[in-house]
Amino acid sequence: MNDQPPKGAPTGDVATIPEEQAGRVPYAGPVAGLPPQTGLTTDTAVFTDAYAVIPRTVMRDIVTSFLPGWDGMRMWMLARPLSGFAETFSQYIVELAEGGGSDRPDDDPEVQHAIFVTGGDMQVTIDGTDHLLKPGGFAYIPPGMPWTVRNVTAGPAGFHWWRKRWQPCNGVDKPDPIVLQEQDIPPSPMPDTDGAWATTRFMDPADLRHDMHITVVTFKPGGSIPFAETHVMEHGLFVIEGKAVYRLNRDWVEVGPGDYMWLRAFCPQACYAGGPGPFRYLLYKDVNRHAPLWPNR
Repeated sequence: MNDQPPKGAPTGDVATIPEEQAGRVPYAGPVAGLPPQTGLTTDTAVFTDAYAVIPRTVMRDIVTSFLPGWDGMRMWMLARPLSGFAETFSQYIVELAEGGGSDRPDDDPEVQHAIFVTGGDMQVTIDGTDHLLKPGGFAYIPPGMPWTVRNVTAGPAGFHWWRKRWQPCNGVDKPDPIVLQEQDIPPSPMPDTDGAWATTRFMDPADLRHDMHITVVTFKPGGSIPFAETHVMEHGLFVIEGKAVYRLNRDWVEVGPGDYMWLRAFCPQACYAGGPGPFRYLLYKDVNRHAPLWPNR
């Protein structure tokens, strides 16, 4: 294991992606580095009983983590199960140095994985099949399936990584692997919104084998969630583009590129997209299973 931080500039600045490769998309990431000693400590970071906001500006070098079995990597851990707060998943932002990666990313056979590439080119091998993922590339790996990941970029690369224990269900098989490119998926407009609110779906919502969904949610300037959504799904929202005012429980919080929101089940949420361009975020939510009545069973 190489536990040294990757060399070179972090992927934290908004990724510079050729237009022909990624359309109109830059994918925001952490700031990294350290602020000057003259900087102010005032920020939008907050942790409450119902939600947390982790702004881009607090994702610095000194809060990164490392994992056994990886080389040339560091990561920002955005979400993890916490007693009394959130229970279903963990979410990381991973930065890989040139050539960095892992041949055994996770040894837990019950855990499923999803990754979304935000910068650089990533070689992902799933059950012996190689895939080259560019910015906007998505991969889903079922539990127990071998996979590897390696940065094949001349420089650093980055991706989001979700981990969740797959919940077996009688008569339901494990899902198949998924490899997609966000730019190739037509967004699905939400009903009665005239296209102001749309969702890019990486999992088929009718496929009940999946117990989590990862999507990209897009609002046109001025678009909104026009009611206080209050439901059992736990949420992780990472802003990849644009800005908005987001309602979390009783509070309104301004968020922008690289900010992260973690919502406990039943936390009310709504938003207004602020413009001048689209407001877009990566969304995690747990779906399609009974509520567990006996923890850890």
